[in-house]
Amino acid sequence: MSTEDHPAEPGTAPAPPRSLAEDLRSRPDPTLAALLRTRPDLVTPVPADLTQLATRAATRASVVRALERLDRFALQTAQALAVAPDPASYQELRTLMAGDDGGGGGEGDGGDRHRDVERALPAAVAALRDQALLWGPDDRLRLVRTARELLAPSPQAPSATGLGPTVAEAAAGMSPVRMQEILTAVGLPTTADTVSAIAALTGLFTDRTHMSALLDDIPADSLDVLSRLVWGPPYGQVTADPAPRLRTLLDRGLLLPTAPGTVVLPREVALHLRAGRAHRRAEPLPPAPAAAATHRPQVVDATAAGQAHTALATVEELLKAWDGGGPAVLRAGGLSVRDLKRTAVTLDVSEPDAAFWLELAYAAGLLASDGEAEERYAPTPASDEWLRLPAAERWASLAGAWLAATRTAGLVGGRDTKDRALAALGPGLDRSAAPEVRQRVLSLLAELPEGAAPDPESVLARLAWERPSRGDRAGADDLRARLARWTLTEAEQLGVTGRGALSAHGRALLPPAEGEQPSGDAVRRPTVGERPGDAAGLLALGKGPADAARLLAPLLPEPLDHVLLQADLTAVAPGPLQRPLAEVLGVLADVESKGGATVYRFTPASVRRALDAGRTASDLHAFLAEHSRTPVPQPLTYLIDDVARRHGHLRVGAASAYVRCDDDALLREILADKRSAGLRLRTLAPTVLASAADPATLLEGLRAMGYAPAAESAEGDVLITRADAHRTSPRTPPAPVPDGPPVPDTTLLAAAVRAIRAGDRAATAARRPGPAGSGDSAGSGDSAGPAGPVEAAPGALPRTSAAETLATMQAAVLTGESLWIGYVNAEGAASQRVIAPVKVEGGFVTAYDHTADEVRTYPLHRVTGVAELEED
Repeated sequence: MSTEDHPAEPGTAPAPPRSLAEDLRSRPDPTLAALLRTRPDLVTPVPADLTQLATRAATRASVVRALERLDRFALQTAQALAVAPDPASYQELRTLMAGDDGGGGGEGDGGDRHRDVERALPAAVAALRDQALLWGPDDRLRLVRTARELLAPSPQAPSATGLGPTVAEAAAGMSPVRMQEILTAVGLPTTADTVSAIAALTGLFTDRTHMSALLDDIPADSLDVLSRLVWGPPYGQVTADPAPRLRTLLDRGLLLPTAPGTVVLPREVALHLRAGRAHRRAEPLPPAPAAAATHRPQVVDATAAGQAHTALATVEELLKAWDGGGPAVLRAGGLSVRDLKRTAVTLDVSEPDAAFWLELAYAAGLLASDGEAEERYAPTPASDEWLRLPAAERWASLAGAWLAATRTAGLVGGRDTKDRALAALGPGLDRSAAPEVRQRVLSLLAELPEGAAPDPESVLARLAWERPSRGDRAGADDLRARLARWTLTEAEQLGVTGRGALSAHGRALLPPAEGEQPSGDAVRRPTVGERPGDAAGLLALGKGPADAARLLAPLLPEPLDHVLLQADLTAVAPGPLQRPLAEVLGVLADVESKGGATVYRFTPASVRRALDAGRTASDLHAFLAEHSRTPVPQPLTYLIDDVARRHGHLRVGAASAYVRCDDDALLREILADKRSAGLRLRTLAPTVLASAADPATLLEGLRAMGYAPAAESAEGDVLITRADAHRTSPRTPPAPVPDGPPVPDTTLLAAAVRAIRAGDRAATAARRPGPAGSGDSAGSGDSAGPAGPVEAAPGALPRTSAAETLATMQAAVLTGESLWIGYVNAEGAASQRVIAPVKVEGGFVTAYDHTADEVRTYPLHRVTGVAELEED
């Protein structure tokens, strides 16, 4: 029976809760909703009542997850409660956190830190309460038992406080004679049993005055031993014949043996030496990120825009390089080391950078495996749509994909827990903490003045304060630090930051500040199946990529429609080129160098490539004249005419292969050339040579000899050779791997709280006792007992016969009373409900269900039993 069944008398204080369930029962609905929001694992599935919610909140897995999300000061508060008496008062907790002498006893602590602790402690206690890790009033604070077990010190898992066991815990196996000897040594009267002896010794060690007097008689060398153990670890090693300074401490119980050769400093002694403090250095305030350098905001934005332009060019070059089909997919998934190196050479970047660009394109849905029998990577159909977007929108989609992705390029080249290599685009690269760390790092950069570049170590220190280590999570915390470092590097590469400082368009990607409404230009987060090229597929983060694209667009260089032709057979593009111009020029010339300007070089091979693609010499002359701001140099004109004159003079077809030419002398020249031996040519006719090689090999061989052959069809027409674009079937971007259950929305939270409250009312409602033999008991209904009322056990389903159930339902329809019923659904799940029957007919009851807060219809044969509720 809950405390609600017996309300307190007027003028008296309500009884304190006896359990976490009772504490939750007294909390208002908004507080319960906040609990379910911060600990979403508690709402999946929705608990039947508050008792079940409390049980689930105290499970080890859920408590561990909740502790991992505490900041350092809240965690220090929980650690202090774990070494405090159970229950502890707020004043006892305050002493453990701030000390009983105004903050002394710790290194570097003073009055300011003491005041900071005093001010921050109520919020830390409230945070623990809100997450159901702490319950009870201020004079009886209780840490959830599971949390206490996880945080309390033990030889196997030392506490972050550095404290050891209590006197009672350390002396549990000590002989009664030895305990009496210790009492005599410290001047206490002997007792009749060990329990009272331990209580007397504990009382001495917790008495400030008597403990100070005891320590005043201790030699300095013995005090030095205590000073080395006071802040932990509290364990030490001794020999069978301890030195005099150790014997002094052992005789007085200031060190207690825990195992042969091992002694421990009791917790009460350590707290006295620490002036009551549980922690050497409490950290109530988060460290602020420090600025390492400051630049003008205009310089930052311009630098970031330049990096954004480079990022777009790099991704475009990657898509172009893999346009006809990329490298093969490894059997275990991912890209081979050799293909990663080749991609790095193609992009002219380092291998780690190449892995980043590959993973970014993959996260944005621009690259994927084609799923064929000979599986290889290729651009997706979404990449074509992405390439048609304006530059600023293309960058915004990449930045949104980067922020939301759980795939972590920095892990490429490392090894997993099974010592297997982690490959780019392969499995094992998802880290669910990555999106949160990225957004948090950028948020910390946004807190600095505009143009300020942070000191990376200060950013890491802040992140470590917000998610500290409990001592058993060193690997996880090291990952968060690495994710933060990678975030700073990747943000600079992508153009979110410039010279280390957050840019204006990078700031627009962040969530709005507290109370700030998102911009109207923000768009929603993409759903599964949407492509990043879609306008609706931009990531809605705060003001969103739409605003970021708007801010970035004026900073990006406008695409040019011209180049500068030079006499040394090169063309200089002084900026980004319009896409049609860049595509044609990419076929007609080879890229020689990149940078602020791109240099293209014309060669016989590049001109022949353009002719193979179906261009004529006149087409090439007209194209260059149209797009050059300088006159077309004569050497370039001669080069085009010369290659065009020789192009197609030789014709290659399939015999296996043949060479046809009207110039018989040219064919004899080819036959006489020693370099043609590998082609195994022979004369079929005065103008035809046959070869055992296939047409493609024959074409390459003749071109290597300096000729310009053209392929022809069976009808004798010249074949136009263009690279076939290879695309995957439509692919969705890889879904981020969530970090635990998703956070429920407001509607789900309200429904969950309403259902939990209603279920709790059903479970705790006062019920009228049933008559003897009615079956309204915890048993199956067939137990015989003495005449008189039989009360159902708390939490048990009511049990009545079908006739009694029907009669009670029909009576409730007439009187309008509410009933408590047990119900088993089609899946066999049993539940308790409080209903107000409205109609009973045809084997069904239609009733207002207080548990679900709606009118429902239930089959009577699924009702296990019914009981009337007390009038109150």
